[in-house]
Amino acid sequence: MEAIKSNLTSRAWGGILLVAGCCIGAGMLGLPVVSAMAGFIPTTLLFIVVWGFMCATGLLLLEVNLWFPNEVSIISMAGHTLGRWGQAASWLLFCYLFYSIMVAYVDASGALLAGVADDFGLLLPKWVGSVGFTLFFGLLIFVGTGAVDKFNRILMLGLVLSYAGLVVLGIRYVHPDLLLHKNWTSVAGIVPIMIISFGYHNLVPSLTTYLRRDRKALISVIFWGSLLPLVIYLLWVGMVLGIVPAERFAQSLGGGDLATQSLKEVVGSPSVLLFAENFAFFAIVSSFLSVALSFVDFLADGFGISKTPKGKTKLILMTLLPSFVFAFLYPGIFLTALSYAGAFGTVVLFGILPALMAWKGRTLNRTPILPGGKVSLVAIILFAVAVIFLKIAQDLGVV
Repeated sequence: MEAIKSNLTSRAWGGILLVAGCCIGAGMLGLPVVSAMAGFIPTTLLFIVVWGFMCATGLLLLEVNLWFPNEVSIISMAGHTLGRWGQAASWLLFCYLFYSIMVAYVDASGALLAGVADDFGLLLPKWVGSVGFTLFFGLLIFVGTGAVDKFNRILMLGLVLSYAGLVVLGIRYVHPDLLLHKNWTSVAGIVPIMIISFGYHNLVPSLTTYLRRDRKALISVIFWGSLLPLVIYLLWVGMVLGIVPAERFAQSLGGGDLATQSLKEVVGSPSVLLFAENFAFFAIVSSFLSVALSFVDFLADGFGISKTPKGKTKLILMTLLPSFVFAFLYPGIFLTALSYAGAFGTVVLFGILPALMAWKGRTLNRTPILPGGKVSLVAIILFAVAVIFLKIAQDLGVV
């Protein structure tokens, strides 16, 4: 019994790291840029609200998942609880979300390589960098999941080390007075990218199996696994906003630049420059790779394409080619693509749908995990709808 408990505890820690690792990625590079005009204090409060929303929706998804005896995907859950329209809607939303994120990462990869080339006095168009990244990842995915897994472990280690080095070296350049800047009217544009930065929900079915359907352990994993990124994000955003003046980010926001670019330009330290470039590289590459691999598997399952050499080639082209074309036609779309992915993809797929599934299931006297009854479900749906309308209003210039 003790051995089982110890093993489960070990698995719970592994689950926490899986959730945190799924959240942390290239979205971090956009968070300081979109939150700069609002300031650190409004951003912190909004971060806590968004974390609460995404933690609650994760618990709802867990609640629904535990109703089924075997591991089922989110699409299957939607089909069983909401019918064919729920299954179709979730499938289309997954496609939209995956493509939006892929477009963002293709664009960011080109900007990253162009920035590195500029440091060496070379002029490299962004699209050339995007082509290089896209071809490399296409080849890596073609080789197989084993190669991707080994490469991704190196990337995650590099991400952790470069983040730690950047924070340790950068903290000395922080000006506390910059953290006092506040503009509450600018908070609307932050929420979508915050939301996508807590996107771990696709892991819930796998975690349920991994933790042997232990309800208490799963709740703890979702809570602590999503809380850890919140702490990391606040430390990261606080450091960057304490170094780079808000006015400097206005230019970055318009050009879709990464936060590390502004950090390099303001600090000017060779050490900070090195860690900033490495952090940006590992964040983009690790996120790009994991999303691309997931999308290939998703399309293979959805269209019934076998992973023969011919099938894998077709799947890789379906994944990468549309993303590259869109990023090529709309350079600097990194922040915009992430924002649309958060406001119209994540918030519906991982917000509204879980609430509707839970609502339907609870009518059959299912045991709830998230307290609050229908009030909490209505609150989640209203918050999600508010995010969508705020994004539309922002695009129309109303707010």
